[in-house]
Formats: sequence, C-alpha cells, structure tokens
Amino acid sequence: MNVGQHTLREILSQPAAWSAALRAFEQSQSETLDLWATADFDQVIVTGCGSTYYLSLAAAQLLRQSGVHASAVPASELLLRREAVCLPGARYLLLTISRSGTTTETLRAQENFAKAGGRVICITCDSASPLAQSADLAIAVDAAQERSVAQTRSFSSMLVAAQLLAGALSGQSASVGAGLPGACVALLDSCADSMRLLGQDERLCRFFFLGAGALYGIACEAMLKMKEMALAHSEAFHPLEFRHGPMSLVGADSLVIGLVSPAAAQHELRVLQEMRVMGATVLVISQSHSEFAHHIALPADPPAACAPALHLPPLQLLAYWRALKNGCDPDQPRHLSAVISLDDI
Repeated sequence: MNVGQHTLREILSQPAAWSAALRAFEQSQSETLDLWATADFDQVIVTGCGSTYYLSLAAAQLLRQSGVHASAVPASELLLRREAVCLPGARYLLLTISRSGTTTETLRAQENFAKAGGRVICITCDSASPLAQSADLAIAVDAAQERSVAQTRSFSSMLVAAQLLAGALSGQSASVGAGLPGACVALLDSCADSMRLLGQDERLCRFFFLGAGALYGIACEAMLKMKEMALAHSEAFHPLEFRHGPMSLVGADSLVIGLVSPAAAQHELRVLQEMRVMGATVLVISQSHSEFAHHIALPADPPAACAPALHLPPLQLLAYWRALKNGCDPDQPRHLSAVISLDDI
C-alpha cells in the first residue's frame, strides 16, 4: 500500500465532494429558512472540536459578514462552561459541526442545549450519526466522508455548506456557489507542482499561516494539517498581529503563507513584503495580482463569502508533501484517531 494514498485521493476528489455539498444544502435550504423564520434568535453559536472548531471560527465570521450575530466556541467550552457562553434570557440557535457526528464533546453539548429548549442545525458528513439524528435540521455531506484521520475534503465540503448557509440567511441564492467545484478542479491542476516543490524544500522547517476574518479559521486549519500530517513546526496568526512578536521567529528556514483578503490586501501584502526582507520564503494565496514569486491566484469572480474554501486545497497539498518529506504517513498521523470518544463526559 502506498503511504498517504487515501489522503491524496481525498484531497484530489474535493470537486466532486463540493458538488455533493451544494446538493445537500439545496435540499435543506427551504427547511433551513423556515427554521430561521420561526424564532427570533439573538445569536448563532457555532461549535466543533479540533478542525471543526477552526471551521466554526470561519463560519461565525461569514455569518457576521451576512449580518447575523454569531460567535464560535469549542464544544468543550459550551459543554463545561455554558454559563460563560450563553447569557441568561438570550435566544440562541446552535450550529454544530462534526465530520463523524459522534465526537463526544460536540454530541453532549448539543444534547444539553436541546434539553434546555434550544434549536439546533448540524453540518456533518454522516446523515445517520447521532448528531444528525438529534438535530432539528441536518445538512449532511455523506460523500465527503474519509478513510484518512486528518480532515481534508470533509472540512472543505462542510465549509462550503457553511458558506451557503451564511449566504442564505442574508437572502443570497445558493447558486452563488455553483462555480466552486469547477474552480477547485482548475486550482488543483495549477498548484500541484508548486505545492510539491515547496513541501519538499529541505531548507524550510517553520511554517507560518497568516489570515484575517474568515481566513483566520482557514489559517488555523492549515496550521493543524501541517502539525498532524507532517509533525512540522507551524503556527497561525492574524497578518498584522504577526509583527507584534511572532515575526522574531522568521528566517531563511521559514515559509510564510499569506491568505490575502481583498478588503485588506494592501496592509497584508506589506507584512508579507517585510517577511521576505527578513529572509523568509513567502507564498501568497489571493484573488488579486501579486508580485511574489510564489503566488496562487484564485478566481476573482466568486463572492468573498465563497472564497475561503478555495484556499484549502493548496495548503492541504503542502502539508501532504511535507509529511512525505518528513517520513510521516499522512493517512495515519501519530497518536491520533479519526474520532475522539470520551467515557467520562
């Protein structure tokens, strides 16, 4: 068996998984809007664990951009410190996110929230899971389930669904995401060689992912993929925050990856220029032109709310190739399992 074969196949199969995510959301859109209209929610709480907590960070930001008051918390915080998350008398909608739909903290947090009279939407990759079955509404992308431990197509497919959900709550048609699978095909083709070369570059041993807004959650997920798959030193920061201390780590052994947002491109690119002067190799992922030698150009036409998912495939490939370079098996990261099950919560 080839090391990492499942991870690579799952990364490359994302266009089909995204198409499945579009269909899953379209099938639930009417019911979603009905649920939203039935109660006057004060806030949406988005929750998950590990990768799906980082997905929650991105989803909450997308909801806020759509005019919805939303916040993200790890499921363990909602489960163990509910009084610090939920204000007395406030009306909340809970959005839970879990690939398996069986992660203990997320499942218990949802159960307790529902027992208290709260309404729940879940996004998952298993429509038969306890999380999906006990939610008021489940958006399930079963086709995105994986054999690998580290999430790749499952994460991005659930993010596509979350993007569409945020758009729908602001009156946006789900058709805005129709071009995402095709854009993913083109992206995977255009970045494959460059991600392999950067991932296998033996000069690089520190990886810094910079992103703001919804892209901060994506930067965190990319950081986690590099840790999980490759056991490599990786960190995630907001771009301008990087100047406030963390940049002291930057040198010739560093790859600084900028997930550049259109709204703040001028300021974020300036940070990246400074990192290049300090000796770092810089990779820019953006929807606009860039002067950097390593640049992945995303399509300019998708709305900003649909762009976050497009940043993921190159970063997943980068972690995959670094894992092989480091002698790791990205299919089965050290010490990890696909689902965390706890008996004492």
